[in-house]
Amino acid sequence: MTNQLPNEARVIPLRPHGARPPGAPPRQAPPTPAAKEPLWRDLVGDVLRRERLAQERTLKDVADEARISMPYLSEVERGRKEASSEVLAAAAHALGLGLGDLLTRAQGELARVTSRHVAGGRRRATTSSHDGMCLAA
Repeated sequence: MTNQLPNEARVIPLRPHGARPPGAPPRQAPPTPAAKEPLWRDLVGDVLRRERLAQERTLKDVADEARISMPYLSEVERGRKEASSEVLAAAAHALGLGLGDLLTRAQGELARVTSRHVAGGRRRATTSSHDGMCLAA
């Protein structure tokens, strides 16, 4: 039997850990990540799923009535697909809602979720006096 040493390299630091080269600016703390705002497709999907479950209806039932494939409706509910206004209207109508009802509920959810964001220990002040929603295509 031969005693073989492991093939390991030794690392010898050129300067102590954490030391800066002469004349280098002081290190800054990494920026804290900003609170992530929800995506519109996530909010709309959540509203569709909550309404469907509140009505105790299956995904298949709603998809059939809306004339949408069941896998696609599932993807929309999970926020994986950005659905067209026609698809959203069809899903909403299958649940007994208008497209405006669906979007208003999603907007209310957006307002609720974003009002929890805290900036510097205080809630963000809203500068707009409008109480509505604007969609762009």
